Amino acid sequence: MYIKLNLVKKIKPLLFFLLLTPSIYWTTKFYLGDMGINPIDKIIREFGNFSLRLIIFTLFITPLAKIKALRSIEILRRMIGLFAFYYICLHFISYIFLDHFFNWNYILKDVYKRPFITFGFTSFILCIPLAATSNNKLIKRIGYKIWKKIHRLIYFIAPLAALHYYLLTKADKTEPLIYIILIVILLVFRIFYYLSKKDSLPR
Repeated sequence: MYIKLNLVKKIKPLLFFLLLTPSIYWTTKFYLGDMGINPIDKIIREFGNFSLRLIIFTLFITPLAKIKALRSIEILRRMIGLFAFYYICLHFISYIFLDHFFNWNYILKDVYKRPFITFGFTSFILCIPLAATSNNKLIKRIGYKIWKKIHRLIYFIAPLAALHYYLLTKADKTEPLIYIILIVILLVFRIFYYLSKKDSLPR
């Protein structure tokens, strides 16, 4: 049974709404004072955790799309990736505004002195060119080969984001470890798939 392309296109607006909803929900809860003892820390973590889940989900789409029956889901990857960037931006803005109120001296010291902030900040910076080139006009302008090279930054972004989450987690590290394992598996799959394609080329 194949998932038809038309069906996936029809699902896109629903998926857009579903991916947008958590940000509205958490923001509303924050302004209503319904996020527990430390609401600033809570909303920063919620945005960050959800962005990491979406990054991992985008990595999952490629191996799934190799299955003929699921090939059509590949068209969802760009939207999910852009929503990952959206939540990364919310995570970053919450950190610099709510937590540090744009105190750049303190923020830069944080980036320099605290490894988990360094990893998170680096991951955010690397996401910018991916988001900026996620439209058809720019793909045509810069060319597919350059675009593909830019989007390989995801192989650095995902591990850095997972390490950021692992290092900031002080108690139970089970969830960040699961994310790290998933990312490693997905990256190993990419490497083996790339090598198998390379070996199959005529010499």
